[in-house]
Amino acid sequence: MCGFAGILGIGAAGSLPPDSELLRKMADTIVHRGPDAAAEYIDGSLGFGHRRLSIIDLETGDQPMVSPDGHVAIVFNGEIFNYIELRQALIKQGVQFRTTSDTEVVLQLYREYGIDFVSSLNGQFAIAIWDRRKQTLHLVRDRIGICPLFYTLDSERFLFGSEIKSLLPALGARPRISIAGLDQLFTFWAPLSPNTIFEGIREVSPGEVVTVADGRVTIARYWDWPLPMGEYSSATESELTEELHDLLVDSTRLRLRSDVPVGAYLSGGLDSSAIASLVLNHTDNRLRTFSLTFDDREFDESGYQSALVDHAQVEHSELRIGRAQILENLEHTVWHTEMPILRTAPVPMGLLSGHAHASDFKVVLTGEGADEVLGGYDLFKEAKVRQFWSRQPRSSVRPLLLKRLYPYLNLPAGKDAAYLKLFFGQGIEAPGKPGFSHLPRWTTTAKAKRFLSDEVLAALGDDPVRSYLDSLSEPVCRTDSFNCAQFIESKTLMSGYLLCSQGDRMLMMNSVEGRFPFLDHRVIEFASTLRPELKMKVLNEKYLLKQAVRRYLPAAIVNRHKQPYRAPDVNMSTGSGDLAARCLSPESVNASGLFDAGRVNRLRNKAVRGRLSTSESQALTGILTTQMVHQQFCQQ
Repeated sequence: MCGFAGILGIGAAGSLPPDSELLRKMADTIVHRGPDAAAEYIDGSLGFGHRRLSIIDLETGDQPMVSPDGHVAIVFNGEIFNYIELRQALIKQGVQFRTTSDTEVVLQLYREYGIDFVSSLNGQFAIAIWDRRKQTLHLVRDRIGICPLFYTLDSERFLFGSEIKSLLPALGARPRISIAGLDQLFTFWAPLSPNTIFEGIREVSPGEVVTVADGRVTIARYWDWPLPMGEYSSATESELTEELHDLLVDSTRLRLRSDVPVGAYLSGGLDSSAIASLVLNHTDNRLRTFSLTFDDREFDESGYQSALVDHAQVEHSELRIGRAQILENLEHTVWHTEMPILRTAPVPMGLLSGHAHASDFKVVLTGEGADEVLGGYDLFKEAKVRQFWSRQPRSSVRPLLLKRLYPYLNLPAGKDAAYLKLFFGQGIEAPGKPGFSHLPRWTTTAKAKRFLSDEVLAALGDDPVRSYLDSLSEPVCRTDSFNCAQFIESKTLMSGYLLCSQGDRMLMMNSVEGRFPFLDHRVIEFASTLRPELKMKVLNEKYLLKQAVRRYLPAAIVNRHKQPYRAPDVNMSTGSGDLAARCLSPESVNASGLFDAGRVNRLRNKAVRGRLSTSESQALTGILTTQMVHQQFCQQ
């Protein structure tokens, strides 16, 4: 991947060239995304700044790239995995190439087909294309939202970049925290696209093209998460198993295309183990794997990691994480997430990419996306149990089934049934409504809002859950409950948090590109044709995936109970004095104006005594990291 930033003059500034030094500053703020080369391009009122991470065509693939006739210029972050096939097709049509890069393939595709070319891409990408003849700028983001892309505008300039921090040198003032964005984050774990945590700064949503021409901004969608409407594949389970297997083999092969070594993350779970096994059994790549292990056994999966390493005989290294490292690296993590986080899980992921980088790897494969695409999350099981419970809503036995899904929940002794009813009973009276699957999570997360200041509480708008559910399209509301839950999970948590705060940002902070075979759009579109019971058979998650890859894996990994990736919470009783003073003191809290200092202080004292509930721990992490965002990005 790479990083880019740009300026397009509009209005009175439409005839003035951007300042090259300002473009350089904007791109330099994201040097971590591209430490290998830097360049700028200016044409009339348009300016690009680019920082390159060299992965494909190391010698001649520099950017910004301009067509031979000078009519089209491009900057590009990401990878087009089918660029070889696309290049060959263009050559047959008489197109001549100067490089072997995927960037030039995108450039030539646009020249041949206009912006409709994007539907032919298999990849992860954020692209900015300047059409000089039409005086038009196109911003394009990949279907799933793997590569980030942000923009803002005023009466004279349209600013855009791979990260929000790349916009800051060009802004006239520090950004302000968006109350609406904060409200959404303290509900869904991230602001809902195209919103961000900052006022006036938006993101290009996954699967969309933002076009700027004649000072006007238009948005068009070229792809959306597919939804079956009761029409599923008629193929047999055996046929579907082999089709999924072959798709994953091809998706993995494509994502090994690189002029530098490609490694893989190995968690010890089914998904990453499957990807590693596909590489080993269907390519001639020598695979190097990287894992996180934890001092705290509650979070550690090293036993399963070792089982796969021993079984596959791969070269492997692990990075061990203790609680102290979480606290030590939290602020640096937030600088890269550019938004508050409600869990500390991104911190170890950032440390792991640093370990991969130190081992001379710029590219890693991961198993991200399998749970959303093929039905793996406990949340989907939870929804099934809750639907079963909803048939007898007064039952005190049926809620106890949920204890098996979440053994790590800190339930009050002797009050587990009552607590489970309170925690998971949200919406139990209407199990068929969209959002039923997510109401317990959203309700629990939203408890953090009770620590907001009175001024912020008064400024909150409509309930974000009701607004979001009201915005869902008619097909989403009509599809079956399992697919509806997958759609919501993919459009909220996956794109807004997992692929951002826990994914791209933690990889690129150390100049490492992540690639995700399960998020190939062909795999997603295939999965949308599967009957729900082939994704989750009763409570057996990712059923068809297990059938497709069990031929390669130890039974212990295929049959293990899913363990969600988690990391130790912030420990406010050990080594946190300086951090607490800077971020959670009454003076600091009052300075931001976002939270009530008295309520935050009581929560902090409770944390020091080690008495936080799950929702309180989440709230504390959210408050702490919101304060960090305010101090790093908003204070003068």
